[in-house]
Amino acid sequence: MNELATIFKALSDETRLRIIKLLEQGELCVCDITAALDMVQPKVSFHLSALREAGLIKDRKQGKWIHYSLNDQDLLRRMLILSICERLRDNQSLADSKRLSVFLGKKDLGRKVVPLKSKSRCCG
Repeated sequence: MNELATIFKALSDETRLRIIKLLEQGELCVCDITAALDMVQPKVSFHLSALREAGLIKDRKQGKWIHYSLNDQDLLRRMLILSICERLRDNQSLADSKRLSVFLGKKDLGRKVVPLKSKSRCCG
């Protein structure tokens, strides 16, 4: 029962729903999500932590950067995520997706590779 409460608590916040909708497009790093939501990084990290604790997202560390994706390995979580993504088609989600597209277009990682030992952010 405690696990269900944690899941539904994580889903009770609009920002977390927006993050789930963004991750529907695929794996994103924190700077991508921060740019898409137009929020500061500590606030985004707080929400990512709640989603990860609920088992709704998973993370992968690459060097010092952490990339997030939807965790669809559990049937209950998969159905909840699918239901959320299907129903979240509002102006806020469209604006988030547009900001993400613009940001990803500007990253242009093919032109500038950041060494793993570099102190700069993954988005250069």
